[in-house]
Amino acid sequence: MSDSDKKPKKEVIAKILASKKAHANKIQPALLIEKLKQGSKSGLSEAITLIESTKAADIQKGQELLKLALPHSGQSIRIGITGVPGVGKSTFIESFGSYLIEQGKRVAVLAIDPTSEKSGGSILGDKTRMVELSANENTFIRPSATAGSLGGVARKTRESVLLCEAAGFDIILIETVGVGQSEIAVHSMTDFFLLLMLAGAGDELQGIKRGIMEMADAILITKTDGKNVKMANLARAEYKNALHLFPANENNWIPKVETISSLEKKGIEKAWNIIEDFESQTIPSGWFKKKRDEQQQFWMNETVKDLLLNDFYQTSGLNEFKEKCIKQMMSGEITSFQASELIINYYHKNND
Repeated sequence: MSDSDKKPKKEVIAKILASKKAHANKIQPALLIEKLKQGSKSGLSEAITLIESTKAADIQKGQELLKLALPHSGQSIRIGITGVPGVGKSTFIESFGSYLIEQGKRVAVLAIDPTSEKSGGSILGDKTRMVELSANENTFIRPSATAGSLGGVARKTRESVLLCEAAGFDIILIETVGVGQSEIAVHSMTDFFLLLMLAGAGDELQGIKRGIMEMADAILITKTDGKNVKMANLARAEYKNALHLFPANENNWIPKVETISSLEKKGIEKAWNIIEDFESQTIPSGWFKKKRDEQQQFWMNETVKDLLLNDFYQTSGLNEFKEKCIKQMMSGEITSFQASELIINYYHKNND
């Protein structure tokens, strides 16, 4: 390719970048919040993109937007959905979401997509797996890459929930990447935690079941169709018996176990009936609000940790000093504990 051919392309790229920069500068939180209040899905996408940005100017605007959105949030029910890969989370969400829309609800789906540790890339394919649901005007689906954040949960998922509520969505569904650390984070930002399980999954899952089951407000045995019906009903009885062995919940709610077939759309209404029963029991008792208040405090503390860590690594020369300590540690001159103390002392010395 000649230099004359390259020049027009460079000019086109420069114009595109300049246009994007100009658009970013035009973003005004006050105008964006008005779009949200009108229920604009394009406005909601723009708002979430803003709060996910790591640019200093965008971070400031994002905080202004969240402050404006706060008075219009908090009116939804936030539902966390988890289960092992292959359990049918996306199929369930499509059937469940469609059912909720038929009941007159507006549904937002925040689907957390795993980021590759090697390449840093993610598939972000939930919209392709929820074709029917994504086409509905009363649905908003936002796949977000985990980007290595806490437990695989997208860094700004909680803020996205507030924006979805400000945009008038009644139900917020947060789908996790699978069984693992992410459940703890999702549990700390939702009102109701739904665990999907397969019948006859085998003893290989026993090591992870208990911790997840103790967090679950309901368990749904999926793929209860065809030859799986008998096995699913047996699994339902086993899980019900197992739940009785766990300590009683602080809110006195007894987790429910049901069978469903997302493919045949059988038993989907059971899930919503359970959630409505949960609301009718925990809202009058004050526990629903108490849990949300505790979640607010939890995320405040998490944000403080993130800000302190960010401030820590912004210290001039710290990364270079850290590398020096690592070399000493690897050569056996100092222990890992001594290296940590040296790094902390360096931080204090340069921030006094």
